[in-house]
Amino acid sequence: MKTLRTAVLLSSLAVATPVLAETWDMPTPYGDSTFHTINIRQFAEDVAAATDGELTITVHSAGSLFPHAEIKNAIRSRQVPIGEFFLSRLSNEDLAYGIDSQPFVATTYEGAEKLWGAQKSVIEDLMAAEGLKPLFSVPWPAQGLYTNGEIATVDDLSGLRFRAYNAALEELAALANAAPVQIEAADIPQAFATGQVQAMITSPSTGANTKAWDFVTHYTQIDAWLPKNIVVVNARVFDRLSPEVQAAVMDAATAAETRGWEMSMAEAAAKTQEMADNGITVVAPSDALVEGLQGIGATMLDNWKSNASDNALAVLDSFQN
Repeated sequence: MKTLRTAVLLSSLAVATPVLAETWDMPTPYGDSTFHTINIRQFAEDVAAATDGELTITVHSAGSLFPHAEIKNAIRSRQVPIGEFFLSRLSNEDLAYGIDSQPFVATTYEGAEKLWGAQKSVIEDLMAAEGLKPLFSVPWPAQGLYTNGEIATVDDLSGLRFRAYNAALEELAALANAAPVQIEAADIPQAFATGQVQAMITSPSTGANTKAWDFVTHYTQIDAWLPKNIVVVNARVFDRLSPEVQAAVMDAATAAETRGWEMSMAEAAAKTQEMADNGITVVAPSDALVEGLQGIGATMLDNWKSNASDNALAVLDSFQN
């Protein structure tokens, strides 16, 4: 009888035991004031609310958990289950990852949305082969040129130490006879202060968040491209979630992508105005500068095509047709 009572007690405890909550650590490269991070924190809150705390995502911003360059492999190796990184950093693996950072291919939000539509299924397939699952992607505002003094032609960039954050920018700088230097967003102010870099192409979001008015005088709105960040989860970790929690994560991801694109569009105008209000001279590019940069862009696209995989070429063909 005692054995029977014990079995009944253990059975009732098993029924009453709640599902154990799971916590995911999520590294991101950018600081808390960056709209991507704000959006991701809202995504994490949405997941926790939708799952009644069954899944909690702890966001580690500004590269505090893993450096930017290590985040993708940390997710792949399951050191962390989820993370965010700059998509075109992976262009050395396949050029399909970097088409959104090719100058003057997609220069508006409408163009960027069309490009992502052409790119998404290819990116999903490439990442699936590595055990990764993309959740959502959000663009930065169009990239502009930051300098001390106005840049009238491409020749004015010659000899400048130029901040680069991916292979495409390294190539652009080299074609402009500038010297590319790899610098993460968090290190921009120090890099300018020490003379490590003298010019950069980046979004008005990064410009305002790094207080570019402290180290440059001019922002030229060249609207060169709209690169994207992507949030990725380890597929094996995701597959272990219950169907209900999986659905909650995907619903939150869909909402985050929609919200993130809206935030990016709002940022473009607001952060440009913030820079102007703090003393940066905001100018439209001269015809000569546009012509020179578009010439570089055409050369880069030809080089890209000659090295692109069939997957990458299919993305470009789908976007252009």
